[in-house]
Amino acid sequence: MAQAGDRVPFTIDIARTALIVVDMQNDFVRVGAPQEVPDARTTIPVIRSLLDRFHALERPVVYTRFLAGPAETLMWRWSPELAPPRQSCWLGVRRTYGDVEGEREGPAVIDELTPTPGDSVIDKYGYGAFHRTRLHDLLLAHGVDTVVVVGTVTQICVDETVRGAFELGLRAVLVEDGVSSFDPALHDATIRNVAMKFGRVMTAAELLTELPGT
Repeated sequence: MAQAGDRVPFTIDIARTALIVVDMQNDFVRVGAPQEVPDARTTIPVIRSLLDRFHALERPVVYTRFLAGPAETLMWRWSPELAPPRQSCWLGVRRTYGDVEGEREGPAVIDELTPTPGDSVIDKYGYGAFHRTRLHDLLLAHGVDTVVVVGTVTQICVDETVRGAFELGLRAVLVEDGVSSFDPALHDATIRNVAMKFGRVMTAAELLTELPGT
């Protein structure tokens, strides 16, 4: 995707770049999930391709997991699925889904994108991956100044993560075909806004071409 004015605000130095996979969890991605985002399933191959490249390049990969419960928070007013009886994204709550056999824990990362032993998992109780988490410290410890962001939901947790990176002075790349939403209009508006003021917007193919190992 072209940036505002067709400018490229920064180039990617893979030696200082990490991949962040936002909230690709059973309770968001699987068929029949309490907070299902059907389009998230279409991004799985894209995210997988980026995981493979970042692992091959031995660069940091960070997964985020949104958690809720057991006590009510302000977020429940906007996401009532978090409350009993559905208990979306509660640790220890298992359920069945329409596209896989057997039970899965709701907040767990989907099987197709299971973290490897070398990956990091950051738990959060809010939208943004940097808010009250150890993510920034983790990235600094790896010498990271650029993050590539994929996952769901585009206009909520993905957007807040990109903005959080920007506010901390980190460069952000939003992978256009690696993020998903339940609202196409908000998805498109968020991508346009990020490209205008917060980071680079690229397709996975464009990003992979710019990274080593093509």
